[in-house]
Amino acid sequence: MIRPFAARFALAALFAALSAPALAHTGHGTGGAVAGVVHPLLGLDHVLAMLAAGVFAARKGGMAHAAVPGAFMAAMLLGGFVAISELAIPAVETGIALSVALLGLAIVFAERIDARAGALAAAVFGLFHGAAHGAELVDTTAFAPYALGFLAATGLLHAAGIALARVGASLHAALPRQAGAAIFAAGALLLVV
Repeated sequence: MIRPFAARFALAALFAALSAPALAHTGHGTGGAVAGVVHPLLGLDHVLAMLAAGVFAARKGGMAHAAVPGAFMAAMLLGGFVAISELAIPAVETGIALSVALLGLAIVFAERIDARAGALAAAVFGLFHGAAHGAELVDTTAFAPYALGFLAATGLLHAAGIALARVGASLHAALPRQAGAAIFAAGALLLVV
């Protein structure tokens, strides 16, 4: 049975996914720490994936608290380096949309997923997000402050996901799983729009 809160969350995710395209993928990243912080926050796809990684880490507990966000962020940095080196990572936008959908499923089925497998999957997803961030950078000589910015924003989103999972679980044990289902639905919509 879907609770009223979960239904409202799913509806909000649906409307957000159907809204205007994310500004995070328009070639506006001129560089610097502020641009790095802003880029992940302007794209619904980035926000949902990064929050979801935190929620999944919280649902897994133990080593996943550090391993999942750490793997995501390390691979994201690598993806940024790859992009500014003008090497191609294929299907970046599809990989990002898949990351939202699959992280949503990971939240739902967290009990059945090994923490190491979750961290490995987070690393793969982080690679796509980093490639998108790096591709937006116009002045590649400004990569270091830009990378620090997008790593800081991502870390905050992961921490927010962990906090939301804890608060949600304290309100109702099924709430994080229901949020995962809504995130999956949003990711599925991102794949088709």
